Amino acid sequence: MNFLIVVATFFVMEGITWLTHKYIMHGLLWSLHKDHHDHSNDGHMEKNDYFFVIFALPTILLMYYGTVQGFNHWFYIAIGIALYGMAYFFVHDIFIHQRIKLLRDTQNPYLLAIRRAHKQHHKHTGKEKGECFGFLWVPVKYFKMYFNKNK
Repeated sequence: MNFLIVVATFFVMEGITWLTHKYIMHGLLWSLHKDHHDHSNDGHMEKNDYFFVIFALPTILLMYYGTVQGFNHWFYIAIGIALYGMAYFFVHDIFIHQRIKLLRDTQNPYLLAIRRAHKQHHKHTGKEKGECFGFLWVPVKYFKMYFNKNK
């Protein structure tokens, strides 16, 4: 049962990420996310990197609360969120934005589709008119671009 909680939480996080990205990062907290789009930051860190801390705090609190309550469901929800956060870091920061130069020359259709959709998202440097707010699941047209090439 605990494994199912972790897996379900991981997948639910995609929807939460989409909503958070569209309505909070491109809305209320655009001032923190803006430099991620217009590259107005100096150095390697962006104001956008504060979202790591903002999203980690509830996860840490859930993990702590779930632990002191005998490793109840809150702990396993926190594990699912933390795993999603790790996947986000590896795919978004390392693979897509190449903060660490890995997988630059991949031919994997799934990874190429995610990279293309994110590129479409970043073509809009402003807060409005955004698209592709998801992370692990993006519009089907991007998958078709790369999966159809292999046929």
